[in-house]
Amino acid sequence: MKISLKEAFLQENVGGVDLYVRALIGSIATIALAMDLVETYPWNWITALIALVGLFTAMTRHCTPYSFIRYSTVRK
Repeated sequence: MKISLKEAFLQENVGGVDLYVRALIGSIATIALAMDLVETYPWNWITALIALVGLFTAMTRHCTPYSFIRYSTVRK
């Protein structure tokens, strides 16, 4: 069971409600960081990582772990 490079890193596999949830969580995490609601050391970096991953996967509509388990929320 081989996965091509295009399928693993470029094919859109995030859509529907999943897309909106990722964008919402990323936005909430960004707002929490901007308003300085997360102050302690490990939690501010974890929140920043959640914001980055959530917004990046929502903008690119691609989730690499979804590619490896061959899962997609995009309607075809």
